[in-house]
Amino acid sequence: MEIRMLYAERVKLILRQLELQSMVKISDLTELLHVSDDTIRRDLKSMEERGLVRCIRGGACLPAVVDVLSRFAGREIANSEKKREAARKAAKYVKTGSVVALNSGTTNVILAQELAGRKDRFTVVSNNLAALNLLMENTNIRLIAVGGEIDPAERSACGADCERLFAQYYPDTAFLSIGAVNCADGFTDCRFSEMGIVRVLAEHAKEVIAVMDSSKLGKRSQAKLLELKDVDRLVTDNALSQTVWQEYREAGLIIE
Repeated sequence: MEIRMLYAERVKLILRQLELQSMVKISDLTELLHVSDDTIRRDLKSMEERGLVRCIRGGACLPAVVDVLSRFAGREIANSEKKREAARKAAKYVKTGSVVALNSGTTNVILAQELAGRKDRFTVVSNNLAALNLLMENTNIRLIAVGGEIDPAERSACGADCERLFAQYYPDTAFLSIGAVNCADGFTDCRFSEMGIVRVLAEHAKEVIAVMDSSKLGKRSQAKLLELKDVDRLVTDNALSQTVWQEYREAGLIIE
């Protein structure tokens, strides 16, 4: 028999789910609350009008999540759907009980949003303040904030102190948000303050995973970061052609 819930009861349960995972899907809520998709859409719209949630495609999230993802010092996140595809693939490499590291960058912010919905326990070490802000919604995740000089544009810590603190950790996996890669020049970036951090993580982590949307492949930025061999695998979206995939594989870089 179908269970009927009052609107106020549904709101309470939706907010409880958001407290646990930052973002909820309409399909999941219909199963949880035993109501139709249309009912959930109406509920979310009403909750958005009250300032309780922000509606996104296929679901809703906490207002703070939208603020973090859409207002990086006034910048819009380019290729956000491709970044999310890559982030979802990367999240599968986070194992229960593991220690993972995230550097700064919008792709890792989206990865953090994906991880915030997990129910298992693991540890995240990061200088990415925007990512840490999202991960704080999940009390199952142990967070270690690596401090230093604050870069307001990147919403992260950086500098020599940050590099020194990162060097004290040997994470199971480092997820690196990097600006560009090509077969000839390797991994490059324009964030000079992030270079030392990326190199420390690449040196100390058991597994190094670059998380990049496909628009960054075949490009070169202003400063050399890593050789292709320094990264165990590159996780990207599904827009990559078979020809490009094969080119990088022949150069020694695994792409998923």
